[in-house]
This record gives sequence, C-alpha cells and structure tokens, in this order.
Amino acid sequence: MEQTVALVAIENVAYHFDLFYSYLIPEELRSRVIPGARVLVSFGRSAAAKRQGVVFALAEKEEGINYKSILSVLDDKLIVTEENLRIAEFLKERYFCTYYEAVRVQIPAGVSFKTAVSYFAVKSDKNISLSEDDKQVYEYMLSLEKFETADKIYASLGLSKSCGILDKLTAKKLIIKNYDASRLLKDASVKTAELSPEIKDMDDLKLTAKQKSVVTVLRDVGCATVKDICYFAGVTSSVVAALEKKNILIIRDTPVYRVPENKIKADRATEDIILTEQQKTAYDHLLQKYQNGGGVSLLYGVTGSGKTSVFLRLIDDVIADGKQVIVMVPEISLTPQMMAIFRGRYGNKVAIFHSALSAGERRDEFRRVAEGQVQIAVGTRSAVFLPFSHIGLIVIDEEQEHTYKSESSPRYHTRDVARFRASGHGALLLLSSATPSIESYTNAKRGKYSLETLTERYGDAVLPEVSVVDMKRERSSGNRYNISSELLERLEKNIEKKEQSILLINRRGFNTFVACDSCGSVVCCPYCSISLTYHSANNRLMCHYCGYSAPLTSTCPECGKNSVRYSGYGTQRIEQELEKLLPQAKVLRLDADTTSTRHAFEKGLIDFGEGKYDIMLGTQMVAKGLNFENVTLVGVINADQQLYNDDYKSEERTFDLLTQVVGRSGRGKSMGTALIQTLTPENHIIRLAQAQDYDGFYQNEIIIRKTMIYPPFCDLCSLVFVSEDEVKALNSSRQFLSKLRAKVEEEYPEQKIIVLGPMPPRISKVNNKFRYRLIVKCKNTKAFRKMISELLIEFGKDKNDSGVSLVADINPENLI
Repeated sequence: MEQTVALVAIENVAYHFDLFYSYLIPEELRSRVIPGARVLVSFGRSAAAKRQGVVFALAEKEEGINYKSILSVLDDKLIVTEENLRIAEFLKERYFCTYYEAVRVQIPAGVSFKTAVSYFAVKSDKNISLSEDDKQVYEYMLSLEKFETADKIYASLGLSKSCGILDKLTAKKLIIKNYDASRLLKDASVKTAELSPEIKDMDDLKLTAKQKSVVTVLRDVGCATVKDICYFAGVTSSVVAALEKKNILIIRDTPVYRVPENKIKADRATEDIILTEQQKTAYDHLLQKYQNGGGVSLLYGVTGSGKTSVFLRLIDDVIADGKQVIVMVPEISLTPQMMAIFRGRYGNKVAIFHSALSAGERRDEFRRVAEGQVQIAVGTRSAVFLPFSHIGLIVIDEEQEHTYKSESSPRYHTRDVARFRASGHGALLLLSSATPSIESYTNAKRGKYSLETLTERYGDAVLPEVSVVDMKRERSSGNRYNISSELLERLEKNIEKKEQSILLINRRGFNTFVACDSCGSVVCCPYCSISLTYHSANNRLMCHYCGYSAPLTSTCPECGKNSVRYSGYGTQRIEQELEKLLPQAKVLRLDADTTSTRHAFEKGLIDFGEGKYDIMLGTQMVAKGLNFENVTLVGVINADQQLYNDDYKSEERTFDLLTQVVGRSGRGKSMGTALIQTLTPENHIIRLAQAQDYDGFYQNEIIIRKTMIYPPFCDLCSLVFVSEDEVKALNSSRQFLSKLRAKVEEEYPEQKIIVLGPMPPRISKVNNKFRYRLIVKCKNTKAFRKMISELLIEFGKDKNDSGVSLVADINPENLI
C-alpha cells in the first residue's frame, strides 16, 4: 500500500508528550513530504494553532483514524538528512530530550524558521461585554481588515505587551489567531548581469557610448556583478538598468557566501611538516588505524610536543583520499590561531563554525559544507553536526575541556556524538590533549582506545622551569599586592629583554567579594545565592549568573552601617596593580568584559603577536592553545581559586589549567619559565603541576575516584528540581526519590545505583528559582536510561509536581 501518512516530531512539546504524531500527506505535497522534510502542521485543539515539525518516517494510512493534514512543506531543498534523523534518535535515547530538540540542535539558527503569530478580527452579532481597552483594540483590528502581529497592534495603540487583551479577545472568539513559519535569515545575494543570448549581433544595436562600454566589459568577462560592471565601465547603475529594459542584459540575484574573516596569519603554514621520531611513530599508527576502518585514538603529548603537526599530516592523507575532516576546539578563543593554520595550509577547502560568527556567516558556512564546497571544518562544539557525507577523520583538540558538554537540552557530550558519527562513517576519532580527561586516559589504558604518546617538546624547545611562590610569606613580609616580589622581578626582566609574559587570574571583575565588617553579611544577588562582584569599569556590583547589577555602595543593605568591605580580586584589580608596579609595561587584558565586541579577542591576539604588548593578562581564555614564540614567562596569580571547589573534578580541573597555562611559556628558541602563586604550596596538585607530571596526577586521582566511586568507575545522572517555591522543589525531589526506589525494587532489580540527596547545590538559587538535586551513581546503560525516562514522563503528568521543572543530565561537567 502507498505510504500516505507522515510521522512528525513537533516543536515545543513537553518531554512527556513527545512522540511521533501522524499527519495525512495531501496529494499535491506527496513528492515533497519525505523523511527530513520540515513541515507546518495544525497542532492542538485550535485549528489555527500551527507548529513546525520534522518528518521522521512515512507510514500507511489506518482505517478509523481522523487524521489532520500537513499544511505546507517549509524547505525548497532538503536540509535535514537521513543521518541527522539517526543522530536525533541517538540524542533522544541518551539525553532525555525531545525529537524536535534533537533535530534543532543540528541546524544553525540562520537555517531555521520562526513561527510568527498574527491576529484577525471577525465581526460578531453577539452583544459581548468589553472593557474600554478591549473595545479599543477590537475596533482598531476591525478597521485593519488584515492579519497583524501583536507587537504592531500594541505599538499602534500605545499599550503594553503584557496587557493580555489579544488573548481575552481570542477567548471570546472576536479575533482569530494564525501561525505562519518564515525563514529567520535569507540567503545573501548580489546583482549580476550577463549579455542576453537572444541578441546575436551587438554591433547592430543603437547604443549610447556608456551602454557600449558596458557591453564591451561583459563581452570580455561574460558575467559580473553590477557593482563591478559600473566600476570597470565607468558608468552608474542606471545605465545597466536601461540595458536590461531593452532586453540586452539579463540581471539576476546570485547567491554569495559570507565567509568569516581571519586577520591572523600563520607562518610556515604551507611548508612540508617534518616530524620527529616520536611524532612519526604516532602518525604511522594513526594512519594505519584510519586505513583499517577507524575507531578511537588518544594522542597524549606534553605541551608544545607538536600534536597539531601530527594530525595535520593525517588530515593531508584523509583529504587526499577525497574524504572530509572535522576539527574541534573547546572554545572560541582557540579558533583564530587554529583557523589561521588551516586557512593558510588548505585555503578555501576550510569552513569555520562557532557561535561568535554572525547568523549569516554560520548559515553560509553550513551551506558550503552541505553543498560539498569544503573538505575541512574547524569549529567549536556544534561543528560535530556539520552535514559532511564522507567523513574520514574527526579531531577533538583539548578533549578534556568541559565546554564540549552542552548545558542546554539536549545535554550531549561532543565526544559521544563524534564517536557515533565516526562509527557510522568508518572514520577515525582522534582525541588530543596534554592533560587528557581521567575517563579518556582510563579508556586508553584499558585498550578501549588506542594510545599514542609524545613525551618531548618539538625541536629545540624544552618544558619550562616552574617555581612555586608561597603567598603567605609574601603577606608576612609586608607585600599587600597580589603580585609577588619574585613575579614582579621576573616581569621587569622580561620587559628589559623585550620578551613577553602571560598572567592568568581566572576571575573577571575588580573585587570578587563584598561583605559588611559590622554584621558580617555578604552582599549577594537578590535573585541568586551568589555574592556580587565589583566591576570598576562601570562602577557597579554585578551578578555573573543572572546579570543583575547595583550601584557601588559603602552602606550595608542589612544593617545600614557604613562598613562595607571589598575584598578578593579579578582581572581588573590585577590590571590596576600592574599599572602601579610596572608603569612602563603595556598590558593587554583579555576577559569576557574586554572581548564582548566582535573580533576584539582576535585583534588582541594580533596585537600581542606583533609585540604591541608586554603582558597578556586574562582568564582561562589565555591559558590554552595559544602559541607565541616570544612568551618566556607565565605567571599564575592564584592557583587556589578552583582547587577547593566542592566538585569531584576540582583537582583535575586545577591540574589541567595550571599545566596548560604553564605550557604557553618557552615555545620558541628561548628557555621558558613559569611561576605559580598559592597559599598552599604543599598541596600535592600544585606540586604535580609544578613538575608537569600528568602520569603522577593520574595515578593519585584514579585511586581516589575508585575509592569514592566516581567516574570512570561509574556514571552520574544529575536530577535537578527547579521552582520559584523552595518547598515545592524539595517535596518534588523527595517524591521522585521514593518513586525511583520503588521502580528499582519492582521493575528494574538489576539496576545497582547509589543515590545522593536530595540536597541543594552549592548555588541553590538562580534567577529567583530554587534548586534541589539528586545525584545517581549508576551505569549508563540503555535499561537505566529507559527507567529514568519512564520516571520523567510520570513526573510530567503528575499534577502534584506542577510549578516544578525537572532537568536530567547524564555525566554533567558541573555539579554546582
């Protein structure tokens, strides 16, 4: 039988309502409604309520069912591929998201559609009582005699959007609501012109001198943009338009691609890569694994060992085979230098993809990949979804970074999606790092991944010499600055030698802690359970979670006394100290405040690389992946900030950050040094980072993880209950725990789990919503996920849990 029914995933449905909805395919749309097609459908009780959907499959019509029909197909050309649908089902099963969310995350915003709501007034003979405001809106809409958006209606009448009048009129059936889908962003295009093929003999035409000059240009080049024609012919666009009216020219809109600019230049990018013996061994093993059908490999090498050179050689081989490559970096700050290397080596074969691009640039880079115009993509987390059809290699650089885990639904880890895609394409997934995650290194040692190791820096470069400064001694000796006397002396010497330095302080702002000396209260955000940070640039106290800000004050909001004390320090405070201690130094500060404008970070890197600054001061964006040969000193202002967080990964993150930032020093011909400032120099993590001893760190950490039963010896499932009512959030978490216990005992006795909580996270309130959390230690199996999914569906249907939202996250990176 003919398949005349489409199984559609619908946007904006709750998790417990998420399934495939069946719609009849109209005769006129049957050639266009295929798996992957994005469609507009009527959804819900109101026939006017329209939503977007994605067709996942086709089915035969069943008798006795009253189907709604698909209203329209949104795509002229299919965007969602069969592989996108397979990935969506993978994400749905593993990450507790809806089918539509799992498709949407794979498509950039510029390719998406928005559903616009408009209203139309209908005449009524009924005597319906209306307020003055309601009557004003209704009569105005009757006069329009067309559909109009709420924004325009309220703006024309000077009413607030929150008045709700349109909803009241809709409920009284005086107006009808309509939903239409429109593309968020149109394709970029330029006007181009060419001579009409119908004109056989141009010499017989009666043309002005200016018109003849246009014809001459087009005879030479064939086709050109109207702008170029005007430039080379020395005419205005009206001359070209006149030729079009005479049917001598054909003018059309020609699509163009908004290709991201990159002003950083890579030296020696096109040179042959000469590998050391260690690099050659790693490269040979990886090439063999790629040629034998792929798999997963970990490339573990000390900072500066040339891991990039190894996978560049591998990429040369993969693209020579006609296959495609995805290279991922953990954050935007690493993209400019990596982009320079790839664009310098591979030219227009490379697409760039990250969130700092404009929506138009992301859309066009996506199109270039989909149309087969590029072989290589470099980008952040979302690049893993780019629509390559013949992937040979996926590289995840700095694979240990937490930014590879999405914090919004679907809460996927890039490594898992990359492994799924690599398996489907028979490709090699290469994880690369100087400080691999405990989980990845364990998988490599167990033989689940192959392991390639680089223990030496490339060429003549050697690992920097690292010193530790006890800041308690600095305080006792009378130094009230946050820059130790030893670090200050080294900075002065570096400036004299015209060498550069990098300073890390992983906090932005001026003061990070504001408290009252009289009553002891801490000045906190009224909407979040977090202290406010003072920013000197705007002279305000700011919350880094919800964005709340308040004017600088010396009066305590609790007791009213004039005894507020500002303490702690961030990048702004250190910048001020450097100005006082080293007035001759040119300091570049890079943090979220100074790089908020487009290309600001890239410009900073260019200026630093050109020697316009002596010192680069910043947060963790300066700690990883940067390569400046003139940097011979790295200073860590405070190594203790992250070390004592109440998170099982705090020691791993501290070791990673310290090792990585220390590795920025001495990457050229000159010997590098590094200095770590701490209040606890005896701490074993500080000492291991000083020695840059990853193996020693791993041996110590893996014992702790095994003893405490944390990954890689289990998986974690975080269940966070969020509500504006704290009691409701707590009660829902307790009820869920009871249901989980019963579920295991009655239906899933094979599941061995350990549950911690319910308890509030360290930051228990965010944006005026309270949070309680359960942490389930488990094995992330299909059966476990099925059990949690069933409980989530029950939770969504239970009216006792109304007003409480529940977020489930497998192996979250942050437990705060």
